[in-house]
Amino acid sequence: MDKRIVVKIGSNVLTRHDGLLDITRLSALVDQLAQLRREGYELIVVSSGAVAAGRGELKDVEGLGRLDPVSSRQLFSAVGQAKLINRYYDFFREHGMNCGQVLATKENFDRRLHYLNQKNCMDTMLSHGVIPIVNENDTVSVTELMFTDNDELSGLIAAMMDANRLIILSNIDGMYTGDPADPESKLIARIGLDDDPTSFIAAGKSSHGRGGMTSKCRIARLVASDGIEVVIANGKRDGVLTALCSGADIPHTVFEAATKPSSSLKKWIAHSSSFAKGSLKVNEGAAEALCRPGGGVSLLPVGVEAVAGDFDADDIVTVVTPEGTTIGWGRVSVDARTATSLLGKSGERPLIHADYIYINN
Repeated sequence: MDKRIVVKIGSNVLTRHDGLLDITRLSALVDQLAQLRREGYELIVVSSGAVAAGRGELKDVEGLGRLDPVSSRQLFSAVGQAKLINRYYDFFREHGMNCGQVLATKENFDRRLHYLNQKNCMDTMLSHGVIPIVNENDTVSVTELMFTDNDELSGLIAAMMDANRLIILSNIDGMYTGDPADPESKLIARIGLDDDPTSFIAAGKSSHGRGGMTSKCRIARLVASDGIEVVIANGKRDGVLTALCSGADIPHTVFEAATKPSSSLKKWIAHSSSFAKGSLKVNEGAAEALCRPGGGVSLLPVGVEAVAGDFDADDIVTVVTPEGTTIGWGRVSVDARTATSLLGKSGERPLIHADYIYINN
């Protein structure tokens, strides 16, 4: 379907100044999502807000101040997920629509089988008219098991579900040429694949979430390179979603999509870079061949100088140059011990087949 959209709703959109869930804003966004659904769009919502919802429910409970940050986040999330999904359920039900909850962890993406199982679940939901409401499962995701933020999760979901568009709703209108608070800064309307706006980005995270504009830019560029248009817009603007989808003149930033989308498998590999279990250091000849325009090159043992990490066959590994620069990622065909035994040998099968390697040109 050419109208499949992933909408990521950030913490700063759904959280009030006092840190509690903004029910009014949530209701208004669901009204817009329902209108888009009636217009024939397939929608997947990646929603923050569970921690804020839980914080509001438990604000009078004694002893919360003695909890460490991980325990308090788990507690707020466990309570808040129930409240958040019930709010979505009730608001969509007013429009005669069904939604369902999908709680994700990194483990759902680092193995191809888990990845395909989750994709199948969400495809089934969409084919039966159920709108997936996706969030990280904060009750079990801690430290290294956590996504960087829901921006990363939304990018993974957009690539997995072959979306046509990813809309990231924040509390500002998009990417600026400087600090958005500076009156001299100007909104960047379009960002091409070869543009690099990172030098303009003010450092720091959002006040109620784990992410920031640096994260949004990194994810947006990666998703756009997969052939998926990315839009960053202000979720606190009334009617923002319906305006964006109708082509109305509303402030936002568009990351232009590549004209040649990556395959589903290579999208998974590209977005699994943070799950890499090890690395293969290639020699200069192999690096040059892999980065040559047109691609289609496998990584043979003869082109590998060193193996690092403890990985199994079918794990994702990073491919680095002799200087240690990352040039891509791939699904390795053997475990680390076997890869080490094959170093520099000719006439062997590829360590990473061309179909299973993603080069970050």
